[in-house]
Amino acid sequence: MYRYDEFDEVLVRDRARQFRGQVDRRLKGELREEHFKPLRLQNGVYLQLHAYMLRVAIPYGQLNASKLRQLADIADRFDKGYGHFTTRQNVQFNWIRLADMPDVLDMLADVEMHAIQTSGNCIRNVTSDHLAGANRDEIEDPRPWCEIIRQWSTFHPEFSSLPRKFKIAVTAGATDRAAVRVHDIGLHMKRNADGNVGFEVIVGGGLGRTPFVGVTIRDWVSKEDLLSYLEANMRVYNRYGRRDNKYKARIKILVTELGPDIYRRQVEEEFAAQRSAEKIALPQAEIDRIAAYFAPPAFEELPDASPVFEAFRSEARDQARWARNNLRAHRAPGYASVHIVLKQQGAAPGDATSGQMRIVADLAERYGFDDVRVAHEQDLVLPHVKLDDIPAVYDSLKRAGLHASGAGLGSDVIACPGLDYCNLSNARSISVANEVQAVFADPDFEDEVGPLHINVSGCINACGHHHVGHIGILGVDKKGEEFYQVLFGGRADEKAAIGAIQGPGLRHEEVAPAIQRVIDAYLALRRDSSETFIDAFSRIGQGPFREALYAAS
Repeated sequence: MYRYDEFDEVLVRDRARQFRGQVDRRLKGELREEHFKPLRLQNGVYLQLHAYMLRVAIPYGQLNASKLRQLADIADRFDKGYGHFTTRQNVQFNWIRLADMPDVLDMLADVEMHAIQTSGNCIRNVTSDHLAGANRDEIEDPRPWCEIIRQWSTFHPEFSSLPRKFKIAVTAGATDRAAVRVHDIGLHMKRNADGNVGFEVIVGGGLGRTPFVGVTIRDWVSKEDLLSYLEANMRVYNRYGRRDNKYKARIKILVTELGPDIYRRQVEEEFAAQRSAEKIALPQAEIDRIAAYFAPPAFEELPDASPVFEAFRSEARDQARWARNNLRAHRAPGYASVHIVLKQQGAAPGDATSGQMRIVADLAERYGFDDVRVAHEQDLVLPHVKLDDIPAVYDSLKRAGLHASGAGLGSDVIACPGLDYCNLSNARSISVANEVQAVFADPDFEDEVGPLHINVSGCINACGHHHVGHIGILGVDKKGEEFYQVLFGGRADEKAAIGAIQGPGLRHEEVAPAIQRVIDAYLALRRDSSETFIDAFSRIGQGPFREALYAAS
């Protein structure tokens, strides 16, 4: 868990105090909106369709019980009793009055939280694998390096006014759970030929209006050179990124227009030109200090098998299904990671009530070493739970309505808030997501379909990451009517790909039946029950799936 040092404490408190004065001036009419807008965005405050929205940073998706309880208190005192967890491992509050924002920032600062770098043309909140430090396939915990990047990038004077927002993600597992290939810079920890751990550097990924999968510009950079190499990338982008057109200002456009080879050469030249005094020499003592924040919990020495757990999953079908779909293998014998699905039918995907937050906080404190993660699937994770404690955790989640057992399946839909909240949106997302979820209401059917990622966005800005869903759904406006384009073949993992738009948009009421037909086609076409939707699509191609999509149009 990251910890404030004396500099963090001062700068966060100072920023909150400054914003209190700015809000006061705005409410008195001394600041017009065009002058206030850049100030509020620097503090994570957006003006949405109905009210102001506050986006709170959750660095690399990690919380503890006190932080989560404080978010619950904010939801009760200043919002409508819930928060919305996002694909960027942040949390948003959609109904806070502007006059209350300074008090909320003070409450965040009380638990070492803030809303800095959640908006604006800066390096945004750094994200990572929600199973970091727990999963079996990582070569090293990436979170210390996320924290080092956070400290380096916060208020960096050279990069506080970039051509456009900038997103960095870090992962260290064989399976990419951080979507590093669709970030401005993705870092994948790996070993070189000598066995030393460093980073593959992937640049130019991103979604939105012009989606791209990033390209590897360096197969390996050492830990010692990481920040200097990142700085070389940022300087090239800051120098050559377009500022005349915000739609062409992202680094993905620069890499595409220059070509990967020319961009790579410019970065290498900038990196080589750094004088010794300009290099960012991280003392090993400082690396060790930060790494100590993320020391593994004191795991007990346990056998792999747990009779208590085996009895739990054998006594009821719903418990067996939940254990099969929502538990992840842990690096320590006798432990598991618990995936908590925030996808209740009829609610916005990613929403959690204040009561649910408090229950998860209690579970983390009692059973999970005081550790909670936000997954980019808009779900929560308890990364370290003893198998013996799984029955008690499940019972608490069930009482809270958090026992949905479809993690990673069709009902675990990712969706942005859409036109119900966002003034940039063209169409509703939540209602479409709910109707698609209903396609998978039968647990036996959902299990038969198997792993499936469905993503819904209400506009081309792609906050629902529709481009990288196995099935993506994009809301568009056609002369005042809402239509939905469907994409097939996207993925955000180590085989990242951008989905292909299949054809004309469907009306709202046509979407869920069309998805049902596509799934039925998949079940008829797959080789056997082990072939997933995305693998079947890769083998067969889009033709039969597109035909099924429009069969009743």
